[in-house]
This record gives sequence, structure tokens and C-alpha cells, in this order.
Amino acid sequence: MNFRGKLERPGPKKLLACDGGGVRGIVSIEILAHIEVELRKLTNNPRLVLADYFDYVAGSSVGAIIATLVALGLSVDQIRQFFAESASEMFRKARPWERLRTKFRDAHLSAALRAIIGEDTTIGSDLLQTLLMIVLRNATTNSPWPLSNNPAAIFNDRSLPSCNLDLPLWQLVRASTAAPTYFPPEVITVGEQTFIFVDGGITVYNNPAFQLFLMATSDPYRLCWPVGRERLLLVSVGNGTSIGTESHLTPTEMNIMYHANSIPHALMASAQYEQDLLCRIFGETLEGETLDGEVQDLKGQGIPGTPKLFTYLRYNAELSREGLESLGIPHINPAHVRQWDSIDFLDEMREIGAAIARHKVKTAHFAPFLV
Repeated sequence: MNFRGKLERPGPKKLLACDGGGVRGIVSIEILAHIEVELRKLTNNPRLVLADYFDYVAGSSVGAIIATLVALGLSVDQIRQFFAESASEMFRKARPWERLRTKFRDAHLSAALRAIIGEDTTIGSDLLQTLLMIVLRNATTNSPWPLSNNPAAIFNDRSLPSCNLDLPLWQLVRASTAAPTYFPPEVITVGEQTFIFVDGGITVYNNPAFQLFLMATSDPYRLCWPVGRERLLLVSVGNGTSIGTESHLTPTEMNIMYHANSIPHALMASAQYEQDLLCRIFGETLEGETLDGEVQDLKGQGIPGTPKLFTYLRYNAELSREGLESLGIPHINPAHVRQWDSIDFLDEMREIGAAIARHKVKTAHFAPFLV
């Protein structure tokens, strides 16, 4: 079944959202691997892939890579292999004279994406087995661009000269991963206009879960799937947060360079929190770590008298000493796994993802949504 079959398939709808986070996407992959294994057991189908279960997947930045490969019908083993073989090349340091512009070269990332997605594959291609949403930031218009292959979407009209469905999929994914200072921006021609795009994580949708819910259900996006805790499952997969990791910071350390490096990450972390909070308020939260001391994990809570619009599962962990100890992996050094480009610590990230999955993924949460 390609994505068009998911539009009319009866039964509950299942949504999957993958956070951005650079090479920490390895954490998300290990969580997804466990979900895939559990779904194979649940369906007694050893060949099941996530695209067989989910109807609509979304991602920002590295999450856009993962979501796209899921939507193309790859198994998580194949996705894991792609990252294992490509990560060191994708994060190859730029040459000294290039580092005033970007930290890493982009040719290797572009080549890897073209190879696995296909040079001629568009976002409207029938090769996609689920609906797909990718978040980009249009630097030219200074606006977020969540693009999808929903045929009913206003800018996916085939009669338009600038129909989004004709855009090269690999290039959209490359644009979504173009983190400023890390990779060069991506230039894409849409109809007769040329735009400069950067990382989708540099928007409020680095965690795209709530936006995915809106694009699946609300009027402006013209899909309008029915809501309800038994009708809609939203699974949100993170790759670690760094809350409470600067407890020894002093005011004198907060100079211009400190702010230049920390403010983008702080704004993205805040937006990520807000997306998760919205999902927990409007969804029936069955899984999710504590957000903060005031709201806790919001299980069984929301707006009094207001029905829940979906069932919500959030898989993530705090990359602090306490967070790692709670997962049973106290030997991992938090400093090794917090950075987006910690290419030397992939094994530790895999271990974190596997530990999150062991502690939090429950087959019973997925069973009610089988068709």
C-alpha cells in the first residue's frame, strides 16, 4: 500500500513524529527498533515495518531523515545501517578555510540522501507508503514550512505551476537538516521562485508532534481525520533533553560568546517543551517523562470537562546524571551524549535509546489501534 491507500483506510489513524537532534537521532532509531519488534510480535508478522502500522509520519532535521526512510518502507534495521555507515561521512569537518561559514561539509550528506532516497523521488512519489510531513525553515521568507504529501493540501494542487508535490524529496530532507553553523543552507526552486532553506529545528517544530496532529485533523490542511482517544494515536519520539545540566553556571560566564552559542539551543528546547506540553494537555497521555515539578507528567490530567482528542505516547529522557541513572545506565557520561555532533559516542547513544525503549515501550499501548 502506498500513502494514497492510507487516506481512506478504515479504522483508527496512527501518527509518528520524530524530533530533531543531530547525531542523537541514533537514540530515536533504537526506540523505533523496539517499537517495530513489538509490533511484529503483536501482529505475528516478522516482516512488518513501521510504514505498515503508521498512517502519517513527520520529522524535523535528523527526524526528517528518519521519518522519510520510515515512510519509504525501510525497516529500522535498514535505517540503523544507513546511519552507521553514513554518520562519520555526514559529520566530516569542513576544511579550515571553510569553517568561518560552516562546521561540516555538506557534499557527503547530500550524496548519502540522494543515494538512499533516490535522485528523482519527489515528495509526491507513490514510493512513499505513508503520508509524510517534513519541517523546513524558509530563511528567505523568515517562516516555518511544514511540507507534506497530502494530496488535498492547498499547495499540492497539481494544476499549480509551483505544486509542492514535484519537489525533490532528498533536497527537502537535506534542507530540513541544514542546521546553521553546522551545514550550509539549501537552495530550492519552487515554481518560478528560489528560496533559501535551513534546518526545520530552527522553528517551534523541532518536536513536530502537535503540528502533525493539526495537519492530520484541522480544516486548513484539508485532511480532517476524526479525533478521539480511540480514533487517533500520536507517538512522539525524542532523542534526549539537557534540562538542569548547567547548575554550576555563574553570571560572569554569560558573555557574548556564551549567549551566541546557548540562545538558539535554549529557544529550541523551550519550543520542544511547549509542543510536548500541548500534546499532553489535549491528548490522553499514557507514556511520558516528568516535564517539570509543577505539571509533572500530566497523565490523567488536561482541561476539566474537555474530551481528549487523541492517545499520546512520548518516548524521551533527560540526559543528566540523574536521568541516565533512572534508566539503569549510570556508567554513561552525560557530557558525551548532549551535543548534536557527538560522533565519537554513537554506541553510548544506542545504549540510551535501547534503555528508554526497555523502560517505556509497552505493546498494550499499540494493540487497540490495529486495524
